[in-house]
Amino acid sequence: MKTIIRFEHISKTYGSGNTEVRALSDVNLTIDSGEYCSIMGPSGSGKSTAMNIIGCLDRPTEGRYDLDGVDVAQLPDGELAHIRNRKIGFVFQQFHLLPQLTAMENVMLPMVYASVPQRERQERAAEALTRVGLGNRLNNRPNQLSGGQQQRVAIARAIVNRPVLLLADEPTGALDSRTTQEVMNIFADLNTSGITVVMVTHEPEVARLTNRIVWFRDGQVIHDNMAPEDLGKLMVSS
Repeated sequence: MKTIIRFEHISKTYGSGNTEVRALSDVNLTIDSGEYCSIMGPSGSGKSTAMNIIGCLDRPTEGRYDLDGVDVAQLPDGELAHIRNRKIGFVFQQFHLLPQLTAMENVMLPMVYASVPQRERQERAAEALTRVGLGNRLNNRPNQLSGGQQQRVAIARAIVNRPVLLLADEPTGALDSRTTQEVMNIFADLNTSGITVVMVTHEPEVARLTNRIVWFRDGQVIHDNMAPEDLGKLMVSS
């Protein structure tokens, strides 16, 4: 099995002296191609910092991070931006759609930065939106869509560049329970098709829908391969 994410002795420190905060401390973690994994932990546990490093939005203070076989920890900003655009799709709690653009135009944006030709951008955007069940909403603007539909547009935008890794940060945090299930079904379908999915969530019912749970506490990985059915015991003990 090919490893997509490999942390080797990753630490992250903010500030210095009396204001120093060690957000991550000597973290080792591997996630293989095709996994469907959730990252959990209490507030301040380091899970968001880990997600930012996984997504190449932040750099570790110490350690090595291999993304799809490339050591990205010390790459220049330009190369890091290129890798983010080509290899990683992002989905956030807030949908971050541009209100003046249609669903189709929002989904096309990452391909503009990747220099994909116009006709191909249109074809791939329509295909991605159809894949998430919005083939009849291509020309709707965000204010004409429900919250769940807006999150579907955001997922389509995340997958349109055909990334090897889909990162979701609290993707159901702004959704009701029915819409949460619909969105999670989409993530499961994408994972079944071969996309590696890593999700930060504080919702146990969401984490239980993934195949593996990584639990952070005090900047360290306490459990790196917890089965969903074991989550309840850990939360009681925590």
